Amino acid sequence: MHQSYSRPLAALVALAAIPLLSGCAALGLGGAGGGSRADTQYVASDVNTLYTAGKQKLDGRQYTVAAALFDEVERQHPYSIWARRAQLMSAYSYYLAKDYTKSTDSARRFLAIHPGNKDAPYALYLVALNYYEQIEDVNRDQSITKQALDSLGEVVRRHPQTRYASDARLKVDLVRDHLAGKEMEIGRFYQRRHEWLASVMRFRNVIDEYQTTTHTPEALMRLTESYLALGIPAEARKSAAVLGANYPGTKWYERAFELVQRHSPTQTAAASPTAS
Repeated sequence: MHQSYSRPLAALVALAAIPLLSGCAALGLGGAGGGSRADTQYVASDVNTLYTAGKQKLDGRQYTVAAALFDEVERQHPYSIWARRAQLMSAYSYYLAKDYTKSTDSARRFLAIHPGNKDAPYALYLVALNYYEQIEDVNRDQSITKQALDSLGEVVRRHPQTRYASDARLKVDLVRDHLAGKEMEIGRFYQRRHEWLASVMRFRNVIDEYQTTTHTPEALMRLTESYLALGIPAEARKSAAVLGANYPGTKWYERAFELVQRHSPTQTAAASPTAS
């Protein structure tokens, strides 16, 4: 199941509004159902015809056909100024068609050929979006999630003043929270199996690597549980103290305090969550 993440804002895909060229000629295009690759096996056509037809198919939400038409612009007219624009339009069309691999390939090809182009930030952002849209539920493998995090971070590092970086920063926070959730899931799994040392390692990772996420309070409480189960009350008290200092009044601190109180009542009385 996919995590609920927002789609990119329409304002971020201004390339979709590139003006149409004049002189559109009729092409043998597929029907409204989206068509197939066979629909785009054309004889040589002028760049105006191909690009305009691709834009029309994109407007008609026939994204796969649109992408193939933009690919034809690049293939038939590689030295035209429209070939550069068609690369990005192809990447965007494949993205809308949820063909994330082809979208990434098109965007990366644009970056390889035109690294200094004014639209390079958008191409890099689109690569990150393709990974972002494939993020799986925390019960699944998170390799794509890590690729999304790396790609979003690259957008922020290389183009920090752009609107794409602003959106990437928001998504970085969501992705980090998602990865922390995966660590928590594994840590709780080890707890259920009474593999306390393994659970400590997972909860420590949340605290050390993802301390600004929403999972940190629970991680500190679970760490307290695991340390007590391992017979290390001193470490449990440290975890509970950090929890109380940073998240007082939460259910996680109340639970951690109660657990430590049972083991070392005289040393935790002053740290009571209800103390004034």
